[in-house]
Amino acid sequence: MSFLTSVLSFVLGDPLTRTLKTYRPLVDRINALEPAIATLTDEELQHKTIDFKAQLAQGQSLDAILPEAFAVVRDASKRVLGLRHFDVQLIGGMVLHQGKIAEMKTGEGKTLVSTLATYLNALEGKGVYVVTVNDYLARRDSEWMGQLFRFLGLSVGLIQADMSPATRRMAYDADVTYGTNNEFGFDYLRDHLALSADELTQTRRHFAVVDEVDSILIDEARTPLIISGAISQSTDQYRVLADVTQSLLDGEHFTLDRKTRHASLTELGISAVESALGIPHLYAPGKMDIPHIVLQCIKARHLYARDTDYVVKDGEVMIVDEFTGRLMEGRRYSDGLHQAIEAIEQVPIREESQTLASITFQNYFRLFPKLAGMTGTALTEASEFSTIYRLDVVPIPTHHPVQRQDQPDLVFKTRQEKYKAIVNEVVAAHDAGQPVLVGTISIQQSEALSALLTQRKVPHQVLNAKFHDIEADIIAQAGQSHAVTIATNMAGRGTDIKLGEGVRERGGLLVIGSERHESRRIDHQLRGRSGRQGDPGRSRFFVSLEDDLMRLFGSERIANVMTRLGMPDDTPIEHGLVTRSIERAQVKVERYHFGIRKQILQYDDVLNRQREAIYQRRDRLLTAPSLDEDVADMIRSVLTDTLPADDPQSPAFLSRWDEAITTLGVMFPFPDLITTWRQAPQPLESLHHDLMQAYQTQKSKLPPQVFDDLAARRVILSTLDRQWIDHLHHMESLREGIGLRALGQKDPLIEYKIEGFSYYQEMLKACHAETLQVLFRIDITIEQPKGPDVFNPFIDVSRLS
Repeated sequence: MSFLTSVLSFVLGDPLTRTLKTYRPLVDRINALEPAIATLTDEELQHKTIDFKAQLAQGQSLDAILPEAFAVVRDASKRVLGLRHFDVQLIGGMVLHQGKIAEMKTGEGKTLVSTLATYLNALEGKGVYVVTVNDYLARRDSEWMGQLFRFLGLSVGLIQADMSPATRRMAYDADVTYGTNNEFGFDYLRDHLALSADELTQTRRHFAVVDEVDSILIDEARTPLIISGAISQSTDQYRVLADVTQSLLDGEHFTLDRKTRHASLTELGISAVESALGIPHLYAPGKMDIPHIVLQCIKARHLYARDTDYVVKDGEVMIVDEFTGRLMEGRRYSDGLHQAIEAIEQVPIREESQTLASITFQNYFRLFPKLAGMTGTALTEASEFSTIYRLDVVPIPTHHPVQRQDQPDLVFKTRQEKYKAIVNEVVAAHDAGQPVLVGTISIQQSEALSALLTQRKVPHQVLNAKFHDIEADIIAQAGQSHAVTIATNMAGRGTDIKLGEGVRERGGLLVIGSERHESRRIDHQLRGRSGRQGDPGRSRFFVSLEDDLMRLFGSERIANVMTRLGMPDDTPIEHGLVTRSIERAQVKVERYHFGIRKQILQYDDVLNRQREAIYQRRDRLLTAPSLDEDVADMIRSVLTDTLPADDPQSPAFLSRWDEAITTLGVMFPFPDLITTWRQAPQPLESLHHDLMQAYQTQKSKLPPQVFDDLAARRVILSTLDRQWIDHLHHMESLREGIGLRALGQKDPLIEYKIEGFSYYQEMLKACHAETLQVLFRIDITIEQPKGPDVFNPFIDVSRLS
């Protein structure tokens, strides 16, 4: 704490204490209601839900009924789950209800806290989404906490992968819906690829409670959700170019920026590739995909490591989440990088895909009018939560004081000496019966430490992305006597480690970090696995000067000190100054990543405004009873863009006559109307009227509703989707090259906004033109199957009259 902070805290008081004082009166009111609520029968307690809904219908606010509603949830939890909310958990529930982030230490019962705000807000009948980081936690919490909600008369839904649309709709229609951030986000995107209202699933977004909010809204914010479709392109060239890059040398043929994971070919590298392929020019027109794939293969070979960034499982390359260590099912690196890795790993190469729909988690969760979150570590990113999501972070005090001892880091010269020291520490604790959890930042590390422990004949469990299906069971047993568990830092997040019999007397759980993570939050999460609910515990990080973070920030200085002092390689430095130096390095990295996330959001905001406009249009098209107004607007837009705005007798008008005739003739198959419009007193209005008449004639070939549903709606939506997909590709290409504008003293973001808007306008024009061209030429035939009174219209959109 700085001197200024200390002075301000002394004068103004501790901000946490001041904040929590504001919640104390409400806690006292809830506690005062407890005796009376406890005397109610189950039926009387359950009837409270009906009473609360009636009060809300009469204009009462959620804040007004909060004390009694919380008291009801607390008593119902005692009866159904055998768990009573502590006072600090009541405060956590209030923080969530206010649309803030509750920072609660590991083991403080965040899952139970969420029931308070979830129940209260679900009473409005608008639905509450509870968002978790994986399917296991979503299923566990929906079954566990779902008992409480069902007892109180609320319906509970669960969203899981591979569910049918009908099942998803039922889950979304429930009062409380559990699911993962990925499933919620992808359902939003899938809904906006639907061709009928019956296919929609996520029809409302009101209040979301995000568990492990820092993982979802911070760690995963750099990875947008993308729904892709395969495009026809040969994958053979990836194998050929992967072989070519194998002989290229770092620093001679190409340069690497490991921090940004960027690669560039040198002049010598360009010549080497041209020679290997037998082509005169690498950047010749029509061959621009070759240098792109070459660079992706270089990045795949030198910047992405097997068993760290990805694993090869069952002949498939699967991405490893850098923060959780879990496999990211269904995720693929974009822009040909995944194909390059597949070529290098010599597994089947899947076709490259094009983006059909995409959104960042940042913009998805900003769609909710009300958002709240829970985590054990949020204060280090409080400014980002405030800037991006307008979410305040409120630390919640623990029910029992934290007893865990966090010891200073031990810094070794080499990674090998560090590993030896870790193994010695684990062996000593294991022999004493103390459970140990070793946190690693990669699969490679976990397996290296496992091999060393195996040599020392120490029984242990390894938990990494290769075995994520059983992570909850392994983590749950990690607090038993003599247990040794090696896990990626975030594995098992959301599952408590409860101490076994006799373990408290042996010092509780020992947590060892095998390396400092780039983010302080991840380190804090690892430490927080020990010392839950006032349990004893100990944590320590083992660091080497060969670790990535140390190499990036000042390891040479520490190495020089160790050399001058004549310290042996196996003798570590242990000092609070070194620990603070490492944390300062982490702060620098965190700021760097925040800058990247902020930049991604700034660019995605441009596309997001366009996305919102297109998706609102789609929503209207899916549900509008008639599409006549939409067709009329499209016709007017096309005529306004095409017809000269000058006086019909002016030279400027006459010079554009032939061009306008040709353009309109392509869209509308009515040459008489097109050639006579000039003679009308008001050409545009006259032509618009006549074209709408022609459209009504086209509609009369079928009953109006049938035409709207089976012809107009499908034509407009499919054309809009196809143009939007092309637009996404154009915007992606624009984004890739826009940074070069800075060389011309122009702001790339402003240039992206200007050109992006121009692209959007052109996309809408093309969409209108193509839609009208099809609608006015659509060939409608009616097939009458056998049997009386059966009407089965068949519309062949591909045939134009």
